[in-house]
Amino acid sequence: MSDEQVAPPAFPTSLGTSTADEIRLLGQDLTADLMGKVGFGELAFWLVALRRPTPSETRVFEAVLVALADHGFTPTAIAARVTYLSAPDSLQGALAAGLLGGGSRFLGVTEDCGMFLHQALEGGEPPADDAGWDALALELVKQSRANGTFIPGLGHPVHKVQDPRTPVLINLAREEGLEGPHLKLFQAIGRVHEQVLGRKLPLNGAGVCGAALADLGLPVELLRGFALLARAAGLLGQLAEERRRPIGMDIYAAVDRNAVYVDPES
Repeated sequence: MSDEQVAPPAFPTSLGTSTADEIRLLGQDLTADLMGKVGFGELAFWLVALRRPTPSETRVFEAVLVALADHGFTPTAIAARVTYLSAPDSLQGALAAGLLGGGSRFLGVTEDCGMFLHQALEGGEPPADDAGWDALALELVKQSRANGTFIPGLGHPVHKVQDPRTPVLINLAREEGLEGPHLKLFQAIGRVHEQVLGRKLPLNGAGVCGAALADLGLPVELLRGFALLARAAGLLGQLAEERRRPIGMDIYAAVDRNAVYVDPES
């Protein structure tokens, strides 16, 4: 057997490390450089992008998190509440149940829209004016209609005329000089889709969130993660309210007591 010492394995990371005396995060001393000096939203952006966001980027990013945090008794909130009813000893299980419900109909629209817009823009020069954006958007809507697919972020199950978050997020991005190609293309889709679809649909706030996050340069493959990050705060609020003013048992009882057997052959 060789007497040479084998070097211990090295696991490179640009995130967090710790010793007996110090914790470092993103190359910074956690206690001296970050705690009390960096907001949580700013840190979340930094952890993914590996660069500290500007104040303007932080403002838009945190507005997105606020926009996605809670929408009342959505399926994700109900899932969290009834899971907590079943297992009050497992707060983490209830939170996880709500987060697992984030998909193509709820929360996932943020990533789906960002990805759709990113793919449409990939490999080409962005249009120079509104007419160019409208032409590109019209082609995308026509392709979607021909393929029998939906454009992510177009339409909303509750806000039939206008999602109240949409103009606010667009104006914030514009104020901060961060209205980029994804937001411009999504707004163009909002202007032209009626020509093809024959009806006017609102731009979904979750979709605008995806466009805004993509314009911030965040990886489009991770945009659903930011929606889940925001919703985790909302779900924690839902569970806190479930403890104060429980409705989980009422939800369970309403469904259970009104269950009607149906012959599968009928």
